[in-house]
Amino acid sequence: MKNSIPRAKGAEDYTDGMVRKRLEFIREKTGFGTEHIGRYSFDPAMLQGNVENFSGVAQIPIGFAGPLLVNGEHAKGEFYVPLATSEGTLVASYNRGMKVIRESGGVKTTVVDDVMQRAPVFHFRDAREARDFGLWVRENLEAIRAVAESTTSTGKLRNIEQYPASKMMFLRFNFTTGDAAGQNMVGMATFAACEWIKHHYPGIQRYLLSGNMDTDKKTSYMNTLRTRGKRVVAELVIPAKVLEDLAGAPIDLLLRQRQVSNLGSFMAGANNNGAHSANGITAMFIATGQDVANVAESSAAMVYVEKTDDNNYYYSITLPSLIVASYGGGTGLATQKECLEIMGCYGAGKVRKLAEIVAATVVAGEISLASAVMAGEWVSSHEKLGRNR
Repeated sequence: MKNSIPRAKGAEDYTDGMVRKRLEFIREKTGFGTEHIGRYSFDPAMLQGNVENFSGVAQIPIGFAGPLLVNGEHAKGEFYVPLATSEGTLVASYNRGMKVIRESGGVKTTVVDDVMQRAPVFHFRDAREARDFGLWVRENLEAIRAVAESTTSTGKLRNIEQYPASKMMFLRFNFTTGDAAGQNMVGMATFAACEWIKHHYPGIQRYLLSGNMDTDKKTSYMNTLRTRGKRVVAELVIPAKVLEDLAGAPIDLLLRQRQVSNLGSFMAGANNNGAHSANGITAMFIATGQDVANVAESSAAMVYVEKTDDNNYYYSITLPSLIVASYGGGTGLATQKECLEIMGCYGAGKVRKLAEIVAATVVAGEISLASAVMAGEWVSSHEKLGRNR
């Protein structure tokens, strides 16, 4: 077709020549240049499975913040964190929070759960049939597990939750997925299981592979309570003197601010009683090749603080649905792989290390912004560093 974007079949579509054809097509159709879009430093052949109609790149500035001192089970030591952003003051703010963390002896990180879901729904003639189906699923869990796990070398079906409603039964399949984020993996495994169920259980009118209870790429209280991806806790005790010297805010003032923030989040119906976890998570996701749309779930956060018996400041943040990968998807692309390698987080066995670094980075940003608000520096710092005049 005359107005169709140029394409070729298979691997031939991922060549420099096809990129030039598409960019020329866009210039002819729109009248605007593509000089910067068309500059990239890798072989387009590596992009099969990552993008269609490849025509160039979006160049987003990367700044490193650090060193970030992490006392985790998987992430241990100092790390320099790549943040891809076009928001002035962001890297400087995280850098300041990391200085507070370093002067406090580091942030302790713990992955407390790890699970990925697909949630099909089965339709029946009435509620009683749906209930009986649920009983059958429980009795046949091992057979269902065997079918699901036959589609993957790393995915393991942990359990199947049941949520009956009307004449339907919503099932929530919970998998562990190794070093991959796992949405496609669990989708394939759950589809195989559902097809097996359909052929072995009479009376099913129809089923949908997702009844939207997995809440893929949407925030939900379900995932906040039950976990999706990695559930990570990051915590530290900040000495009172460090807070006042580096963050510019006394403990009592920060405690009052925390009460106000909790109230404001409750009134707004937010999924987060913190300040801006999405900022650091998004910047790290772009830099390291994560599925950026997962920020919708991953940015959910629960902040808890208290004044310790020796008058220091305990701070913790729980990320209940952090979806990250150290292998697969966009993590193997050229710049993204480099960013992961710089943190020692690329490849097999590194995903929990990455999750801990992300959570520790979120803490840095939360401490820095909360302190800036209390010290009256929020607007002035953006005026100085973030206006791009």
